[in-house]
Amino acid sequence: MREHLEVFKLISESEQWTQLSSQLVICSLVTRIQTLKIREFSFHQVNANLLWPGTCIFAEWLIKHSTLLSGRRILELGSGTGALTIFLRKTYDLDITTSDYDDEDIERNIHCNHRANDVSVSPHIRHTWGDKFPIECPDWDLIIASDILLYVKQYANLVKTLVFLLQTWKPKAVGVEDLSPDSSGTTDGVPHARHHLDLNLGEEMLNDRRNNVTNVPLFLPKPCFLMSWRRRIPKDDEDQFFHGCRAAGLCVADYGARVYCIYPRHEVE
Repeated sequence: MREHLEVFKLISESEQWTQLSSQLVICSLVTRIQTLKIREFSFHQVNANLLWPGTCIFAEWLIKHSTLLSGRRILELGSGTGALTIFLRKTYDLDITTSDYDDEDIERNIHCNHRANDVSVSPHIRHTWGDKFPIECPDWDLIIASDILLYVKQYANLVKTLVFLLQTWKPKAVGVEDLSPDSSGTTDGVPHARHHLDLNLGEEMLNDRRNNVTNVPLFLPKPCFLMSWRRRIPKDDEDQFFHGCRAAGLCVADYGARVYCIYPRHEVE
């Protein structure tokens, strides 16, 4: 049976839901597995106040490819309402940290939505892209995000944050069991780019073309950034982000369905 997610919105008149704004919405994120109650508020300068349809589409994709999440330590960028993290934690009991623009209202709303769905509050990091990241030694081996490429002027700052998270990543502490899938062609559990199935091995020679779609692999590189991008913007604007990633020493794999994997370029002997 095909997994299906829908979003239903109802204006809330409950005083409990009127702390952030005079106009609040409760959304139900409905799946075959469960229903989540997600609170929105009327306005935020970086649109972190709404549950966007792209979140539901990415959740569907992750259900179909849930083995990619197994055993991973996950950071979600642009968490917004926290809906994706809450859904993944309730469904798969994953280790996820939320993150969004450095703003108290966003964090409070994410925590509120956790409690509304009987989920213990996830760790949260307030971080404005391009600023110094508050964690000096990041150990998340999987970063996820949905529909965060809205503001073209912020692409360079996002790339700066990604480069820090991906290139300064350190594996879990010694003695902590790593349950994520492994395969040959790894060094300390990190798949070499050349062994990541068909990740456009000569992509630097493709003159930044992104029309070659790669099959979704059995495992993901460590670390990597897995992103779903459903909103439509001019292709030239969209390409700026991917070009910026490559210029910063990152590789880009297109998994189709507008899902992309971005990971550091590893030296291959």
